[in-house]
Amino acid sequence: MPILMIVLLFGVMYFMMIRPQQKRRREAEQMQSSIGPGDEVVTIGGLYGTVASVDDETVTLEVAPGVHTKYARPAVARVVNSAPKLESIPDEVEAKE
Repeated sequence: MPILMIVLLFGVMYFMMIRPQQKRRREAEQMQSSIGPGDEVVTIGGLYGTVASVDDETVTLEVAPGVHTKYARPAVARVVNSAPKLESIPDEVEAKE
């Protein structure tokens, strides 16, 4: 009986703590990988800026006109406004114009 209670406790801990944390981490990684130039973001320190350029490991933010700062990608907490992404126009539409 005590072993069953321990197994049950670990099961509850997994579903209440570990699994939601893994989901949040996956969502954060997805958001950080989809950041592109023109996106308005907030860093973990609370700094608002517009993405000027993106590297494999860093993001350069324009925090004021002409002021650029470089941050690690994981330092971006959230995207406030996404820049409009250019969608490819089908060849048929281009041919008609």
